[in-house]
Amino acid sequence: MKNFKPRQEVPKLIVETVSGLTYNLKEQQPKNFTLVIFYRGLHCPVCKSYLEELNTLIEDYKKKGVDVIAVSANSKEVAKKTVEEWDIKNVTIGYGMDIKEARKWDLYVSEGIKDEEPEVFFEPGLFLVKPDQTLYAGAIQTMPFARPKLKELLKSIDFVLDKDYPARGEA
Repeated sequence: MKNFKPRQEVPKLIVETVSGLTYNLKEQQPKNFTLVIFYRGLHCPVCKSYLEELNTLIEDYKKKGVDVIAVSANSKEVAKKTVEEWDIKNVTIGYGMDIKEARKWDLYVSEGIKDEEPEVFFEPGLFLVKPDQTLYAGAIQTMPFARPKLKELLKSIDFVLDKDYPARGEA
């Protein structure tokens, strides 16, 4: 059973950010959407590539009225190390998301199987949230791969805005 569906309010999202601010999704006022990306953490090379690509597209998302945040369960120290080691200076990085909160977003949870992995962490998820805090679109994954293509998502947002295309999957 899913916790929420398109056109329904998304769960709360309040996290600290590496920049030192508290991020509260409810307080955001994007023109069109907030793009929330949940990533596995510093240990994940696929996350590194994905967020580094996102870093190059942040201005394109902003031009379309889309605010962006990437969130992990990593500690403050590990999140800061992530920003230092990865080329993601344009991406707002949230950290310390509790696994119980991740489950409310229907994210899959894994136990670490290698020394460099955290004991427990959540798998990737991507959500487009409308300014009224309802879900427009979402994609969740059980593995680090098979994520939505960020450049294609930009094109899709153009279509959605141009055609006033409604959220789907609510039935």
